[in-house]
Amino acid sequence: MLDPTMLSMIIGVGVIVLVGGLGLVMSRTTATRAEERLSEISGNRKPAKTKQDLSKGILARPAAIDLGRPSFWTRVIPNAENLNLLYEQADVSLPFKKFVMIMGLLAVLGLLFGFVFHVPLIAIPLSGLFMGLLPVFWLLRRRKKRIFQFLSSMPEAVELISRALRAGHGLASGLRMVAEEMKGPIAVEFTRVFEEQNLGIPIELALRNMADRVPVMDVRFFVIAVVIQRQTGGDLAEVLDKIGRLIRQRFELQGHVKSLTAEGRLSGIVLLAMPPSLLLLLSFLNYEYASYLFKNPTGVKLLAGTVVMQFLGALCIKKIVAIKV
Repeated sequence: MLDPTMLSMIIGVGVIVLVGGLGLVMSRTTATRAEERLSEISGNRKPAKTKQDLSKGILARPAAIDLGRPSFWTRVIPNAENLNLLYEQADVSLPFKKFVMIMGLLAVLGLLFGFVFHVPLIAIPLSGLFMGLLPVFWLLRRRKKRIFQFLSSMPEAVELISRALRAGHGLASGLRMVAEEMKGPIAVEFTRVFEEQNLGIPIELALRNMADRVPVMDVRFFVIAVVIQRQTGGDLAEVLDKIGRLIRQRFELQGHVKSLTAEGRLSGIVLLAMPPSLLLLLSFLNYEYASYLFKNPTGVKLLAGTVVMQFLGALCIKKIVAIKV
């Protein structure tokens, strides 16, 4: 049997290798790919694309799972369509097999940490489950950040389209101007809408697809306004001016609400993190004293009651600070 110190060193080296591998996998940012593409166009660098890459169209979906044909993942995952949508909303280019492999490695590391630090047996599966779900939390965090960046640029994009319409351009030209003049997720989404309608997809359908990829009310306002105007007619520029002003006011109001509820959210984080942090600290300082809480039947009941109360407290705090605008 390995010595605990040696096992800890092996786990430490494994963590370092894992973090380095993650850094290498995720180091190809959008900016790097854009610079490479510009180098290819300017002739400074030869394109390193295979025939398979060239056969892929502009509208190829970055799906996590291919739903068009039966596979192992479609049988294992109960709702693969939602996972594909989450991948698309988070704009993740990491292959799904690598994503699952990272989840498995993190779960194994969580189990090993539990054995090394003498975590109670009842908590070892929980530590593995928590570590394994970290990539999913990363996906949700990435999607939230991307949607926030999109919304922060939405008023300028809508007003830019409105000015383009007043100058005599068409709606497609306005979409192309947003794709060329702006940066970040909003440029990516409007580029995709412009390319889709340019390849024959109706612009209403392309805009509705964008509303599915960015599931917020402000984008639905914009899409509904465009769809209704194309069906009934009217001054779209004036409507877009009002929508841009409305989105800007909603965004400012949301920021004001967040500043007012910041104290409540911080208090909730502190109160929810204090009991498990204190238990973890006691486990490190005096394991025999803390382990009695897991060995005694009354202690187990108290732990179960604590988890339930923590969950109810989190729901109450979220209900208090979550103000819909």
